[in-house]
Amino acid sequence: MSICHFSFLGYAENYRQIQQELPLLEAQPWTEHVNRRDYQGEWDVLPLRCAAEHQYAHGILQSFTRTDAEDWVDLAVLELAPALKHFLASWPCPVKAARLMRLQPQAVIKPHRDHGLCLEQGEARLHLCLQSNPLLHFYVAGQRVPMQEGQIWYINADQTHSVENLGAGSRINLVLDCVVTPWLKEQVCATAE
Repeated sequence: MSICHFSFLGYAENYRQIQQELPLLEAQPWTEHVNRRDYQGEWDVLPLRCAAEHQYAHGILQSFTRTDAEDWVDLAVLELAPALKHFLASWPCPVKAARLMRLQPQAVIKPHRDHGLCLEQGEARLHLCLQSNPLLHFYVAGQRVPMQEGQIWYINADQTHSVENLGAGSRINLVLDCVVTPWLKEQVCATAE
């Protein structure tokens, strides 16, 4: 399974509040994405939740989940965004890492894979689209992801995926790496495309 869109009932009002918090979050210091070979243009990250061992480390270490950590913590920036903090706390399965990922206009994320990051391996990557444009093209395993603002998508990041932002505005997604639970499997399998 490559992608699926699903609904999390009750988050719509919270989503509107998160969008209102977005300008304040955009004003915070973001970290340039570390994998320069995988993109061209500007792609940066604002870590929101990370492995406890990296709580006070550089943003690069806070931005990614490739660790065997058991303990995950919210970062101080979430105090600026109570609706986003509430959303993460109320998500129905354990969230390991959470971050905002911003792809600037005319930037491209080249085809790549995040090995082992898929439902079948016990860790799922979810995207909540907060800001986009009609010229944003996201592909997983050659399949276009028609992601719209306000939608939550599961993507199998273990498969080859890429993104190009040909529009005039930046794309911002809330990206969650979650522990796969029966609830999440049910959501993904019920709406798989």
